This record gives sequence, structure tokens and C-alpha cells, in this order.
Amino acid sequence: MKSRRRLRNRRSAAVDPVAVPGCFKRKIPAYDLLDEQALVRLEDHAEWLLSEIGIELRDDPVALNLFKDAGATVDGELIRFDRGHVRALCETAPKTFTMYARNPRNNIQFGGDNVILGPAYGSPFVTDLDRGRRYGTIEDFQNFIRLTYMTPWLQHQSGTVCEPVDVAVNKRHLDMVYAHLRYSDKPFMGSVTAPERAEDSLAMARIVFGAEFVRNHLVIQGNINVNSPLVYDNTMTAALRTYAAANQGNVISPFIMGGAMSPVTQPAIIAQAHAEVMVGIALTQLVRRGAPVVYGSFLTTMDLKSGAPTFGTPESSLATFAISQLSRRLGLPFRCGGHLTASKTADAQAMQESTNAMNPAILAGANFIFQAAGWLESGLSIGYEKFVMDAEQCGAMYRLLRGLVVDDEELALDAYREAGTGTNFLGVGHTMRHYKTANYRADLSDAKPFERWIEEGSRDMQQRALTRWKQMLSDYQAPPIDPGVDDALLDFVARKKASVKDAWY
Repeated sequence: MKSRRRLRNRRSAAVDPVAVPGCFKRKIPAYDLLDEQALVRLEDHAEWLLSEIGIELRDDPVALNLFKDAGATVDGELIRFDRGHVRALCETAPKTFTMYARNPRNNIQFGGDNVILGPAYGSPFVTDLDRGRRYGTIEDFQNFIRLTYMTPWLQHQSGTVCEPVDVAVNKRHLDMVYAHLRYSDKPFMGSVTAPERAEDSLAMARIVFGAEFVRNHLVIQGNINVNSPLVYDNTMTAALRTYAAANQGNVISPFIMGGAMSPVTQPAIIAQAHAEVMVGIALTQLVRRGAPVVYGSFLTTMDLKSGAPTFGTPESSLATFAISQLSRRLGLPFRCGGHLTASKTADAQAMQESTNAMNPAILAGANFIFQAAGWLESGLSIGYEKFVMDAEQCGAMYRLLRGLVVDDEELALDAYREAGTGTNFLGVGHTMRHYKTANYRADLSDAKPFERWIEEGSRDMQQRALTRWKQMLSDYQAPPIDPGVDDALLDFVARKKASVKDAWY
């Protein structure tokens, strides 16, 4: 009880007492970068790519036949589309939809004015100030799920927050999905590395939610990446088909570094990404009309001297603004990256690049931002200190999204009457009513006098973040779960693991 009370007290300092919703509601307008003429030109170029150049679907005859039956021109593994065909196929995708969590209070809504944030995805390495950079383990994976659960500013658990390399490749998805379902009760993503692993993820979701509920409600998603330029491989399309057939979600995300997987100029990158993502969306609808899907984008630049990916650049920010407009013209929920950086540690470069990447995502109107906490080293690492630093910044973004309410209470008429002229407002009734909620409080930031900072050890933000995440894990208490459901999950994992030999490829 003491640890729970400490956590509650600490949260009250950092979290706005106004109830944090299952997802944020945008109260500020999205920024429109491009005019109608430019948007039409980009859409026309995407149509040209699909009709003249085409897109490949490799090693997936089922997907190829679906497109052929729908009227596309299929030549081997290359598909071409008449202008407007792919866009028409996308029209049955839902504009808004609810994703259900194990705890109904954590249900989230995609699309509209909703904004959902989730942590980093896919890092093989983890890092912290005590142990440095190392391969991720299942313990690290569980830790980041626990930290996500305890962070009110993250409404989605993402998927492979780090790779647990101490578990066999063909079995680690079982431990990861179990961690998502046991150590948190927020929405999450399942495995996409093989269709049978996607099926295992769905089976585990059915154990928790019930088969009938899963048939009719979205409870799990797959993160589907395009093998740019203009290629889908069978690993991704088979996983996509698995989730769509089960009426579950897909997030379709081209990952393009300009100059490598596309031409170097941003309009070409944007149009190519638009073409690629529409094909993925169309495939979900050919598998099952009305299957929930998110229009995703991960567009960045690269150092054209070294070939290294770069983040938070002005060019990638412009791409985020533009492709968000294209997604809105399709009427679909939009996903992009968040606190992205090439820095190896949570230093000034990391926070500068992360802020430069996150702010355009917020202002562009994104509905789903993952890689919002922990991302380092161009995604090769997820950092414990960076995680909690980013999470606190997510809280500031929530305050920005709330915008301003201009009414009598906010204009503080009674405060002026009480204080009059020449008197400060610290003790007036209006200040007493609002001092807890007027400003977002960033606890990791240090505004103390210099002398007190010296007395307390001259710690910088990374060192304070080290203390924060350790305390969070110490205070963590798992959300409740029905013991019978937990036993069924553990039994499923044990049986699946016992049925095949370990594979470390």
C-alpha cells in the first residue's frame, strides 16, 4: 500500500488532475502546408507510379489473385492499376474505429480528432546509464511494457518495443504477446514476422477477450512495413491478410529514406509513399471489407555523404505535413513517427532532433504516433532514460493539444477584483482554484536555484531520469487478470514452445 500511495502522490505532481482520457482529443487545428493544386499533383503522381511503374507483391499468390480478381493488371509479381482504382478500393476502410483494451477504461479511438501515443518499436538494443548499450532481453521487454503501463501519456503499448534476443526467434513472439497481455492492460500490437506468429497472437487475444468478442471488435493490430521502393514481401502481406481476415487491425507504413528507397526530393518521396500505402490499405479491404486500417508513414532523410539516416530535419518535417494532408483526403487515421533521433544517448542532439520530429507530427494532425518514447540511434536502441524523458514531453504535447478555453473563469475576472492593482496574484482565490491545473508540470526539469542544484549533486536530466525509471519499476504493480485466463495463456505459450525446436536464425 505504501508503494501504491507513493506512486499516486508522485503522479499527482506530474499529471494534470483533469482525467487523462483513453486518447487525447485535438482542440487545435491541423496545419495545412499545401494548397489544392499541389495536393492534386502529388495524387496524380502516385497514380502514375501505380499505373506506369507498378508495385511488386513477392511470393504471395493469394494477394496477387485478390488484386487480379479485383481488376488489376498482374504480370508475374508486378501489379499495375488503372488510375483511381486503388483509391476506390480504399473507400471501404472505416474512417474511425475503436480499439478495445483489456481494461475498458483504456479503450482508444482512431481517426477524427483523436491522438494516440505509443513507445518505440523494433530496437534490437537497449541502453541505460548503469549498464550501457546491450542486446535486449525478455526482462527488458517486460520492463518497457511496465513503464508504458505506468505512463498516463502513452495510450498504446506499441508492439516489439525491443527484441528479446535471449529467446529463440521462432518463440519470442509468444513471450512478447504474453507480456503485453499480462503486464499492462492497454491496446497493443501482435507479431508480423510470419503468418503463423500472427495466428498465435490472435489466439492469445482470443483467450483473453473471447473468440466471439474478437470476431466483432478490434483488439490487436499488425504493424506492416513496405519493402520500399514499391515492393511488398510475403512476410508482410501474409501477416496483413491474417489480421484483416480476423477483422483485426493493420497499420500500413512505408519506411523511406530519401535517396535510398526513393528519389532524394521530398515530393517524389511523398507521392511514392502515398502509392505504397494505398496498395496495402486496398489489400486489407480485398481480404475483408471494412477491416480497420491506419494510413502510416515513416519518411526521413539521409546523409548523402555517409548514407546514415537523419531525423528531425526540416525536409522530413515538410514531408510529415504534406502526407498527413493526403491521408486526410482519404479520410483515414494517420500514423507517423514521434521522438526520433540518430543520437546514441539522451543528450542535447537527441532532444533537439526528437523535438524537431515530434512537433510536426502533432501539428500535422497525426492520429497515432508511436516511437513517441525511448527511440535512440536511428531505432537501433531504446533507452530507459530517453523513455521517461520522452514520456514527460508527451504530457506537454497533450497540454498543447488541449488548446485554450476562453471564458469568464479563464479570463479571471474575480482575481482582478480581489487583487486590485499593484498586488501579486499568488494568494487570490482564482489562483488557489487553478494552481494544480493551470500549467503542465515537467518533474524531470530542474528550476531550482543554482546553489540548491549543487547541494543535490549537480545531476543533469539523464541522471534524474535514471532515478525516475528505477523508481517506477520499483513501484510497479501488475494490473489484475483473471487467474484462469492467465493460466490459459501460460498453457498456450508452453504448448506452442514445446511443439517446435528452438530456431535462432
